[in-house]
Amino acid sequence: MTKVTVTKSSLKSLRSGLLVMPFAAKELKKDAVKTFETFGLDVAALKDCNGKAGDSLVVYSGGSKLKTPRILLVGLGNASKIEDFRKSAFSIAHQASSLKVQNLVLDCSSIAAWARNTGESVGSLSELLVDAVLYGSYSFDRLKSGKAEKKRGKGKGREEKIRLRELKVRVNAGSVKEATEGAGRGVIIADARNLARDLVNLPGNLLNAEDIADAARKSAEKSGCKVRVFDKAEIEKLGMGGLLAVNKGSHSPPTFTILDYEPESEPVATVALVGKGVTFDSGGISLKPANGMDEMKSDMAGAAAVIGTIEAAALLGLPLHIVGFIPATDNMPGGAAQKPGDVITTYSGITVEVGNTDAEGRLILADALAYALKHYSPDAVIDLATLTGACIVALGYSVAGLFSNNDRFAREIYDAGKRSGEKVWRMPVWEEYDELIKSEVADVHNTGGKGAGSITAAKFLEKFIEGHKTWAHIDIAGPSFSTKGGKTKQGGTGFGVRLLVDLLRAWR
Repeated sequence: MTKVTVTKSSLKSLRSGLLVMPFAAKELKKDAVKTFETFGLDVAALKDCNGKAGDSLVVYSGGSKLKTPRILLVGLGNASKIEDFRKSAFSIAHQASSLKVQNLVLDCSSIAAWARNTGESVGSLSELLVDAVLYGSYSFDRLKSGKAEKKRGKGKGREEKIRLRELKVRVNAGSVKEATEGAGRGVIIADARNLARDLVNLPGNLLNAEDIADAARKSAEKSGCKVRVFDKAEIEKLGMGGLLAVNKGSHSPPTFTILDYEPESEPVATVALVGKGVTFDSGGISLKPANGMDEMKSDMAGAAAVIGTIEAAALLGLPLHIVGFIPATDNMPGGAAQKPGDVITTYSGITVEVGNTDAEGRLILADALAYALKHYSPDAVIDLATLTGACIVALGYSVAGLFSNNDRFAREIYDAGKRSGEKVWRMPVWEEYDELIKSEVADVHNTGGKGAGSITAAKFLEKFIEGHKTWAHIDIAGPSFSTKGGKTKQGGTGFGVRLLVDLLRAWR
């Protein structure tokens, strides 16, 4: 856990492994030169820094008036867009990790001016910077023993990884209160996002449906939420035929978890969040190709995002009643597994012809959506799922697909995506797509053929919202997991947490 503090102490008095000095491109010839001269640093080093957002340069401080061995110059671009600050914060985290820095000072003496330039508050910029630095500093190494390195003479066995232990944000006296409050929010959000990443990064042999439920319990204990977990017998009693059908080939029982956050005051609305919790997806009888199947441990990223979002919302004290619904199982082949051609009866009573057992996520979401609507009567419903490869074909790995039956709601989610950096793009849910999921033997078919795969999946889910007027489905198949060689660290991204937190905070 990184300790985060805000201070007004002089930079000359602060000791750290790395002092970060962010500058906008237009400040390099004036403000940066003045700062370097004040502290006795080599002004010539500024020639190698262009000030573009995220660009960085390490300068050694020998002979200066500072109590830090290294200075990191980071560009802010024009310092007029929050995305510039997010890029810069990620760059800071990357450099701190590369330099094995444990104590970092971030000079935000100009945060009031940055706030004016961006139209943000001091608190919101402080929140963004702290969140992004802590998010960018994340690493998942709990499963590394170090023994292989020791045998090759490259290490001493398992050692604690050198990681960022302390982050100090330096601001002027007039900004301390706002910056401190913002930094506190940034810590909450970063912790929630990294919790989601931890869950996604755990392999299927270490994370089953019961483990998802345990993670929800631990999160609820931390945040003060209520939690209820239905075991297999209770799920059978409820008649959740979709969840039970997907679980038939598994050795591990399913769970259905409800996380319930209620604010202290009268809530302004009730929001249901439904997250797909397939802890490993082999495809079932409709087996997936072997290449890339190891990444199917990430098929519970929707569930992870829901857990992280509700934890953050509770700790932030949002004035909404937010309820999370997590159907969880793995999807395995075997003698008892559901088969293509089977017809199942879901919790809502709607029957489904299973054309492909690899279209399993929509089956468990169908049960959870119907349950949420029947028992909680939410004002809005959002489901998140790594639902279709077709959405990756359409939008790539950086953007999630957004499907909604409400134009205003869709716009609010889109705006939250732009602000949070977790972008979504709206796709159609027009009536003509219903034709593709008609079944000759049941109420609905779980696949729609080769075309419009992400849309027909959304249309399937729409069958289970009982005509609710404020629903959104977010397909996070692309951005939920970064593959090797991607722009971000390999593994879970926690996509959806920051998006939903920003949406919920701006609720109207």
